[in-house]
Amino acid sequence: MTRPGSGLPGAALIAVGGELFRPERTDRNTPFLKRRLADLGIPVVFQAVVPDEDEVLAAALARALRRYRFVLACGGLGPTSDDRTRFAAAAALGVPLREDPGSLEAIRARFGSRGFPMPELNRVQARVPEGAEVLPNRAGTAPGVFARTPAGHCLILLPGPPSELRAMFETAVRPRLEEEPDRGGGLATEVLGVSGLPESVVQERIADLVPRRGAGAGFAILPSAGEIELRITAPVGHPDEPARTAGRIAARLGESVYTRTAGEGVEHAVGRLLASRRERVALAESLTGGMIGARITRVPGSSGWFDLGLTTYSNESKRRLLGVPESVLKARGAVSRETVEAMAAGARRQSGTAWGLAVTGIAGPDGGSVQKPVG
Repeated sequence: MTRPGSGLPGAALIAVGGELFRPERTDRNTPFLKRRLADLGIPVVFQAVVPDEDEVLAAALARALRRYRFVLACGGLGPTSDDRTRFAAAAALGVPLREDPGSLEAIRARFGSRGFPMPELNRVQARVPEGAEVLPNRAGTAPGVFARTPAGHCLILLPGPPSELRAMFETAVRPRLEEEPDRGGGLATEVLGVSGLPESVVQERIADLVPRRGAGAGFAILPSAGEIELRITAPVGHPDEPARTAGRIAARLGESVYTRTAGEGVEHAVGRLLASRRERVALAESLTGGMIGARITRVPGSSGWFDLGLTTYSNESKRRLLGVPESVLKARGAVSRETVEAMAAGARRQSGTAWGLAVTGIAGPDGGSVQKPVG
């Protein structure tokens, strides 16, 4: 008989893959899982990146299973020799692998629907730890796994490709976790997005408003490029406390708070404001090389308020496309208030929009000075 609830509450996340140690690779799965688990009232209390090595991975999974109520491992379920998660999981659980006929048929059918016979190499993806529940993968070939230890701890294996992982979590993992009787009482959460203030200034201004830790209350300040997210949490038994605290913080920070919606960036808030005023914006980018336009156009419905974007890196393109006066460029330089104002005016002139937004600067790492630093 299992003993649900033994071990430390919360979840451990293990991202699998030696490639995640390389600086050019980013783990896109654990941030998603943190948000979804928080929605279920399951805090993430441990996180690790582990290479595709049987002994190292098996030891990491075994330690996590002894200590934490839920262990989620992402990646390493492919068909190649360096995909070792299924083998390490079986070792950590102390059970053999078995071939699941339903999974094998699903893999064959997926290849068949694309006009290919299933390579024999993919057969290994149908092997799962003995006694584990198979999680179907409707977006790929690797099935997931939901296993339970004698102590009632849960091991969940998820595929590495983000689209497959997210679909599997929503359709197969989330419903199972919602049925767990001891997963926690859930959290009431309020989120504020702040822009235009450094992290230290925000912290100093609201220090007396931040809830003291204890009784499940929590506060986090999460900075990113140009934005800061503030998260206030409390057990669902105290649902009004996060909202009251968020209201006091918003009043203190004033117009620096651009949203109270989780996951909403500045580009979402700007788009919402422009749409409500039936106005549009045009861009002229130098330093950022189109990056602002990319952020704007990733917002659904941005075609309703975004008109055009010009990337004018050279002085010649600033003159020719935006009408920046030669005299301004010679007297003030490309990186100056006068030049960027002329760029914004040129973007408006080209598009006829209500707003023109421009940016210039020094990309670095060389070329900066005290008067005009990199950035």
